[in-house]
Amino acid sequence: MSKSYIYSLFEKYPVVVTDTRKIVPNSIFFALKGANFNGNKFAEAAIQKGCKYAIVDEKEHVRSEACILVEDVLTCLQELAKEHRRSLNIPILAITGTNGKTTTKELVNEVLKRKFSTYATQGNLNNHIGVPLTLLAMTKETDFGIVEMGANHPEEIKFLCEICEPNFGLITNVGKAHLEGFGSFEGVKKTKKELYDYLQGKGKVFVNRDNQHLLGMLNDQEIYSYGNSEEANSKARFLQAEPYLILELRSAKIGKLYIKTKLIGGYNYENALAAVTIGRYFNIEEIVIKEALEAYEPSNNRSQLKKTDRNVLFLDAYNANPSSMNVAITNFANLKVKNKLVILGDMLELGDDSEKEHLALIDLLDEKGLKKVYLVGNIFSKVNTRSNCKTFKLVDELGTELKQEEVKNYYILIKGSRGIQLEKVIEEL
Repeated sequence: MSKSYIYSLFEKYPVVVTDTRKIVPNSIFFALKGANFNGNKFAEAAIQKGCKYAIVDEKEHVRSEACILVEDVLTCLQELAKEHRRSLNIPILAITGTNGKTTTKELVNEVLKRKFSTYATQGNLNNHIGVPLTLLAMTKETDFGIVEMGANHPEEIKFLCEICEPNFGLITNVGKAHLEGFGSFEGVKKTKKELYDYLQGKGKVFVNRDNQHLLGMLNDQEIYSYGNSEEANSKARFLQAEPYLILELRSAKIGKLYIKTKLIGGYNYENALAAVTIGRYFNIEEIVIKEALEAYEPSNNRSQLKKTDRNVLFLDAYNANPSSMNVAITNFANLKVKNKLVILGDMLELGDDSEKEHLALIDLLDEKGLKKVYLVGNIFSKVNTRSNCKTFKLVDELGTELKQEEVKNYYILIKGSRGIQLEKVIEEL
């Protein structure tokens, strides 16, 4: 079936679904396949539940005129998204990076929606399926798109750029993550740099002038910069993070302007400054930028402060890698509070560097004087030899320990890879 025909159907029925549990009437079902599922088997059910059409790539599942056979459903979805992106003809900002890309995306959206009708990546739908779905959710009413791009292997950012065709780009930072796929830190840098490469001669890059890795990755291209450097186009001073991040802006119009965010961690300074910078670039008044950033409340266990009846939790349990762990531990150690407890989960997908990086974190905990520590996961359990660090292979084992101990009056950092599921212990704290 031709791309133009599929797009003509999408123009009539402009809602795409991939899950029969989330059917929308008069939508189009794309029968995607994965390691443990085959969407083709659910095509007929999708139509019965209200989908107008189902796109399939297995002939035996074409059981009515509403089932449309294509060579490959995923490729069809990606090509449809590319066609739709071109038809929208709107500016799109692509955001990638090792750490902070989701928070930065949320902050940037909070700022830009004060001026534009924006659509931003929902949650972390940032891969070869999520990016097309993000683009297809944009409508004729959308006049600015913000697309988060994730990657765990080389040339993935390049591929996503070819679908998304961004006009603007931002790499938050580069660090050690997904080393199983990238092979090395240099592999991480090379893959993230694909965003800069795509935009060379086509669009503008927002870049942190204080980050030497990012500066070294730039080509001879158009940039708009932020940071503490004198050469930066946009500056804001970090004031404090005790526990919430506060920034000071200098404005020619209104002098000093203080932004009191609801983000924990000094490491969010760069994410907030990126949002300030992009707002300034698009001529949004600084008082409006302040209002936007102060209104944003983190969720989904990212940079959250949660007060329970017994403790204060610093929740950052959505993801973890060596660089994000390092800044989180350092920030927590620097807080001027007593009774600190650290709960860390394994960092996944680090390949051959895994044990070395986990040992480095245990050394960092010791160096920072953090005495009460719980470590969760197979890797921490294997490498830990410190008596003050209790280890648990499973998060449920830690939950049992916490229930028996009845932890009270602590400030608690909770951080680990999503697969460890540290959020399960919150109810015991």
